[in-house]
Amino acid sequence: MIAAITLTACGGGDGPPARPFDVAPYVHQGHVVDCDAFKAQADAQAVLRADALDPNALDRDGDGIACPGLPGPKDGKPVQRDFLTDLDGAPITEPIRSPPT
Repeated sequence: MIAAITLTACGGGDGPPARPFDVAPYVHQGHVVDCDAFKAQADAQAVLRADALDPNALDRDGDGIACPGLPGPKDGKPVQRDFLTDLDGAPITEPIRSPPT
Protein backbone atom coordinates (compact mmCIF):
# COMPACT_ATOMS: atom_id res chain seq x y z
CA MET A 1 0.00 0.00 0.00
CA ILE A 2 1.29 3.42 -0.80
CA ALA A 3 1.10 6.15 1.76
CA ALA A 4 1.07 9.74 0.63
CA ILE A 5 4.15 10.12 -1.49
CA THR A 6 4.88 13.59 -2.67
CA LEU A 7 7.32 14.27 -5.45
CA THR A 8 8.24 17.73 -6.56
CA ALA A 9 7.72 18.93 -10.08
CA CYS A 10 10.90 20.28 -11.58
CA GLY A 11 10.59 23.85 -12.66
CA GLY A 12 14.10 24.13 -14.04
CA GLY A 13 17.08 25.84 -12.49
CA ASP A 14 18.69 25.16 -9.15
CA GLY A 15 16.19 27.01 -7.00
CA PRO A 16 13.63 25.58 -4.62
CA PRO A 17 10.95 23.24 -5.96
CA ALA A 18 8.28 25.04 -7.96
CA ARG A 19 5.35 23.22 -6.34
CA PRO A 20 4.57 19.84 -4.79
CA PHE A 21 2.59 17.23 -6.70
CA ASP A 22 1.00 14.25 -4.91
CA VAL A 23 1.50 11.14 -7.06
CA ALA A 24 -0.21 8.72 -4.65
CA PRO A 25 -3.60 8.69 -6.44
CA TYR A 26 -1.90 7.72 -9.71
CA VAL A 27 0.65 5.02 -8.84
CA HIS A 28 0.10 1.32 -8.22
CA GLN A 29 -3.55 1.71 -9.20
CA GLY A 30 -3.37 0.27 -12.72
CA HIS A 31 -4.50 2.44 -15.60
CA VAL A 32 -6.40 5.31 -13.97
CA VAL A 33 -5.45 8.38 -16.05
CA ASP A 34 -3.91 9.48 -19.31
CA CYS A 35 -2.01 12.60 -20.35
CA ASP A 36 -5.19 14.68 -20.56
CA ALA A 37 -5.61 14.36 -16.77
CA PHE A 38 -2.53 16.52 -16.06
CA LYS A 39 -2.19 20.28 -16.25
CA ALA A 40 1.60 20.21 -16.60
CA GLN A 41 4.16 17.86 -18.12
CA ALA A 42 6.17 17.85 -14.88
CA ASP A 43 3.18 16.37 -13.02
CA ALA A 44 2.89 13.51 -15.50
CA GLN A 45 6.67 13.01 -15.30
CA ALA A 46 6.44 12.77 -11.50
CA VAL A 47 3.89 9.96 -11.87
CA LEU A 48 6.11 8.16 -14.39
CA ARG A 49 9.10 8.60 -12.07
CA ALA A 50 7.11 7.07 -9.19
CA ASP A 51 6.02 4.05 -11.28
CA ALA A 52 8.33 3.38 -14.24
CA LEU A 53 6.17 0.43 -15.33
CA ASP A 54 3.84 3.17 -16.60
CA PRO A 55 0.43 1.49 -16.39
CA ASN A 56 -1.11 4.83 -17.37
CA ALA A 57 0.80 4.87 -20.69
CA LEU A 58 2.19 8.35 -20.08
CA ASP A 59 5.42 7.48 -21.94
CA ARG A 60 4.00 5.94 -25.09
CA ASP A 61 7.26 5.95 -27.05
CA GLY A 62 9.36 4.57 -24.18
CA ASP A 63 11.89 7.42 -24.15
CA GLY A 64 11.45 8.12 -20.43
CA ILE A 65 9.59 11.40 -20.94
CA ALA A 66 5.91 11.50 -19.98
CA CYS A 67 3.38 13.47 -22.01
CA PRO A 68 5.85 15.75 -23.84
CA GLY A 69 3.04 17.75 -25.46
CA LEU A 70 1.70 19.09 -22.15
CA PRO A 71 2.47 22.68 -21.11
CA GLY A 72 5.05 23.60 -18.47
CA PRO A 73 6.44 23.44 -16.03
CA LYS A 74 8.46 20.73 -17.75
CA ASP A 75 10.66 17.95 -16.38
CA GLY A 76 12.90 16.78 -19.19
CA LYS A 77 15.02 14.37 -17.18
CA PRO A 78 14.20 10.92 -18.61
CA VAL A 79 13.08 8.09 -16.36
CA GLN A 80 15.24 4.98 -16.72
CA ARG A 81 13.05 2.22 -18.09
CA ASP A 82 14.78 -1.17 -18.20
CA PHE A 83 12.20 -2.98 -20.29
CA LEU A 84 10.77 -2.88 -23.76
CA THR A 85 7.33 -1.51 -24.57
CA ASP A 86 4.98 -2.42 -27.39
CA LEU A 87 3.52 0.17 -29.76
CA ASP A 88 0.83 1.05 -27.21
CA GLY A 89 3.42 1.72 -24.50
CA ALA A 90 2.60 -1.44 -22.54
CA PRO A 91 5.56 -3.31 -21.07
CA ILE A 92 6.62 -6.43 -22.94
CA THR A 93 6.99 -9.04 -20.24
CA GLU A 94 7.52 -12.13 -22.36
CA PRO A 95 10.55 -12.73 -24.57
CA ILE A 96 10.17 -11.74 -28.18
CA ARG A 97 10.24 -14.87 -30.26
CA SER A 98 11.42 -15.03 -33.85
CA PRO A 99 8.77 -16.21 -36.30
CA PRO A 100 9.22 -19.83 -37.43
CA THR A 101 11.09 -20.21 -40.70
